[in-house]
Amino acid sequence: MTIRKVTWFFDVISPFSYLGLRQLSQLPQNVTIEFVPVLFAGLLNHYGQVGNAEIASKRKFTYQFALWRARKMGIAMRMPPTHPFNPLTALRLIIAAGNSYRAVELVFEAVFLHGRDVSDPGVIGALAAELGVTQPEAALGSPDIKRQLHENTARAVSLGVFGVPTFAIDGEIFWGHDAFEMALDFIRDPEQFMDPQMRAAESLPVGVMRPRK
Repeated sequence: MTIRKVTWFFDVISPFSYLGLRQLSQLPQNVTIEFVPVLFAGLLNHYGQVGNAEIASKRKFTYQFALWRARKMGIAMRMPPTHPFNPLTALRLIIAAGNSYRAVELVFEAVFLHGRDVSDPGVIGALAAELGVTQPEAALGSPDIKRQLHENTARAVSLGVFGVPTFAIDGEIFWGHDAFEMALDFIRDPEQFMDPQMRAAESLPVGVMRPRK
């Protein structure tokens, strides 16, 4: 059986990344996952966008939609004490723990299952202990860990990733937990994405550009 590798870009600040994590068990058995934590704020800054939480009405809708989706999907979920929060130390912890599935799941569950504040050093310390990361303050503050997160985010940008979660598969990207079925179809039969209509989407002319302030 040929092993397929997919890359999953995520940020623990994203409730939709949490929902996406819960979908990963549906991937075919011959698929291996590379977990790549990125700083979502870095993507927003690169593309000059504002986050959902920066628009009051969109913030409310986003949180309610995420909770509704979780219920429809049969996934236990709760929001953390505050959102948005600073995800830096949580992302660095995942890197320090080797980007393993266990580390990713443990941190996501702390945020969106147990509603813990991962910007709290005490919470991070407890999670680090569970993951075997000793002296977490020094480990997560190391230049190597910080550089890796920066490089992860730059790598995502280089592939055209603009949001989280995103799958990168054979040069194609699939954004959002709601694109999971699309990603599955691509894994099973990429040829269905090569027909003239699909390929034309890449070169569809722009009819008008919104002026930038």
